[in-house]
Parts: sequence; C-alpha cells; structure tokens
Amino acid sequence: MTEGVATPGAGWRRADGWTDKRKKNGRRSGRRAAGEVAMVEDAEFTSYYGRPIIKAPVWKSPDVPLYLFLGGASGTTAVLGALADLSGRPALTRVARLFAGAGSIASVGFLVHDLGRPERFLHMLRVMKPTSALSVGTYILSPFSAAAGATAAVELLGWFPRLKRFGGIVSALFGGPMATYTAVLLANTAVPSWRGPHKELPFVFAGSALAAGGGITMVFAPVGEAGPSRKMAVAGAAVELAAMHRVETGHGIVSEPFHEGRAGTLLRAAKACTTAGAGLTVVAGRSRVGSIASGALLAAGSLLTRFGVFDAGMVSARDPKYTVVPQRERMAARENGHAPTVSR
Repeated sequence: MTEGVATPGAGWRRADGWTDKRKKNGRRSGRRAAGEVAMVEDAEFTSYYGRPIIKAPVWKSPDVPLYLFLGGASGTTAVLGALADLSGRPALTRVARLFAGAGSIASVGFLVHDLGRPERFLHMLRVMKPTSALSVGTYILSPFSAAAGATAAVELLGWFPRLKRFGGIVSALFGGPMATYTAVLLANTAVPSWRGPHKELPFVFAGSALAAGGGITMVFAPVGEAGPSRKMAVAGAAVELAAMHRVETGHGIVSEPFHEGRAGTLLRAAKACTTAGAGLTVVAGRSRVGSIASGALLAAGSLLTRFGVFDAGMVSARDPKYTVVPQRERMAARENGHAPTVSR
C-alpha cells in the first residue's frame, strides 16, 4: 500500500532538493512553488492490487436512499398529524396521517426489495439486540409502520374515530426515532464518510425529515391549517443546512466525497432546493401557490440530501485513502502524545 508523500529524488523537485508527490483525486494537493520542475509523473494513491481496504455495503440505490427519505418524512408527518389532531386541524391531520401511513409502508417495501427476500426482514424480528443499530431500528420501523398504516386505513375509511387518535399517538411516539435512527445505522458502519461525522448525521437526517414532512403537508393541506407545517419546515431546513455544513467541512479528508462527483452535485442541488424552499416559505408560504412551490422544493432538497449522503459514503468505502490517511494521523498523534486530528 502506498500513499503519495514527499520523498527525495522523485516527483516535483523543489528549490531545496525535496520533492512533493502528494495528490488529491488525480491532482497535486497544493500549488506548484516557484522553481519546481516536473521530473516524473505524480504518484497515485493505491492499495494492494488496487483493492478497497474495507468492504463497501451491498445496499442498493435507489432502494436504500428512498427508504431513508420516506422513513424520515413519514416519521415527522406522523408527529405533525398527532399535534394537528390535538389542536383541532382536521384537514392537516388527515393529510399527515395518510402520508405517514403510505410513506411508512412504501419505505418497508423498498427495504424488503433491497434485502432481496421478504423473509429476511422477518428474521430480523426474532432477536432484539440493543447493541445493534440495525436490530433496534427494526423494532422502531415495525411498530411505527404498523401503527401509521392502520391509522391511515381507518382515516381513509372513516371508521373508529377513537382508534384513529390512539393509532396516531402511537405512530407519533415512534415517529421521532424513525426520523433519526437511520443516521445512527449509517454512522455505526466502518464507512469513513459516515463514521467520521457520526455526531452530525442524526441532526442532518432529523432536519431533513422535518423539512420534508413540513413541505409535503404544505403542498396538500389548506393554507389556513398549515401553520405548524410551515414552522416545522423552516426549522428543519435550518437544522439540516447547519449540520450538513459541518459534515462537509469539519472532518478533513473524509469530508471530501461530499464535495466531489455525483455526491457533490446532488448535495449542491439539495442545498439550493432547501434554501430556496425555506426562503419561499417565509416570504410566500401563506399563499396557495407559494405553499405548493416551497413545499415541493423542501421535499426535493430532503430527497437529494439522502441520495448525496448515501453516494458519498459509498465512494469513501471504495477508495483506500479515506481509510488509511485518518488511521495514519491517529497513529502519529498517539505516538507524539497528542490528541488525534483530522486531515485537512
């Protein structure tokens, strides 16, 4: 395994006789100093036979990103539906309950499709393992989707009004964990760009879910009842943008995949949609046209965020430098008796 480092006798010769072969995605990491002369080609960062150091997750796209998006949005709309029911907003309650139920069932469908066989999901219910984020998440998803789906069904049919309220409260209790547990699931892996920002990812997913839930209900609920949706959407957008900025800038080299390639494009588009949607909500959210436009932008921003975070993690799992460079820095810090620092 080799990493491009400064070594004498090769690479870019400097005035002091040393050379610099450091590269970043095929480019030298710094500017060429005065007097440098290209002696040989820049060294590439490679692993043994070019193989990844860790095994990338076998999760499929778009199944998993859609599961992440629908699960989070369903969780926040379930909470919003319960609050709307208790505060006397019947139209908003109905919209929130129907989306929470449909979204939760669809998210389970995408998860089962990713697993390949439905019985694999049932096998995960046989044992409760508190130390496993996947096991705990299964016991969040299952009661949430059951309660939200049942509540949506009786809401659609108009049966058992007391059961509707009870089911709405049960789904709301699981709605908060449903919106954030998937971030813990990603951060609990060895994937560098998910593991590094493990403290920020739950805030990214929570804010994204709030923005999506608020935005979706703004699209379908009457403007007069959508006040809680507007507040939820703007607050969620602010949390998502702030936490995502930290993910993209605060973790050195493992933040790099969030800026580059397909993931970088998706996340820039997500940031533009979320920012525009939140601003339009504040300015024109009380009009019907403004409510629909801002809600659609916020939902699109949330969806793009999930795809971008997923892609960035997969890129970091396949490239050995995102595993090796942080490890070497931690080893060097321990040898020098200093606290580990992230690469810049």
